Amino acid sequence: MSVAPAAAATIENVQAGVPKSMVLDPGWFDGDRSKFEDWWRGIRLFLKSNRVTGTDDKITAILACLRGGVAGIYAQKKLNEFDEENDTQDWDEFVKEFKTIFSDKSKAADAEWKIETFKQGKRNTADFMIEFEALAMKADTDELHAIF
Repeated sequence: MSVAPAAAATIENVQAGVPKSMVLDPGWFDGDRSKFEDWWRGIRLFLKSNRVTGTDDKITAILACLRGGVAGIYAQKKLNEFDEENDTQDWDEFVKEFKTIFSDKSKAADAEWKIETFKQGKRNTADFMIEFEALAMKADTDELHAIF
């Protein structure tokens, strides 16, 4: 029985005792803002699962996943900046810029509107709190504002 090279490498890694990643590769991101939230969660889990901890390594991995459209242009711009600078990048600054450019602003506005009309009704308190916290996070609002 013949095994494809990629499959053989995976089989060898498992046989050698190297743990296989539990998290799937999130794939390419093309700049579609409606897909950003899911892709961002996927890439963060992927980096954590694969123990990518260095700031430059995390940024490089993210830029490697950007393809086409605005995302491809952004990746090229950042790569050009990296070529010109020898300093280590700032992770928090990168994340803030990245989210500002690619996050869907309408989702935050929708979440804020839902918070204003959100009621528990007959649902379980734990479910209500989980959904409320998720909406507050999406709306990017502080706890006092969300409760008000």
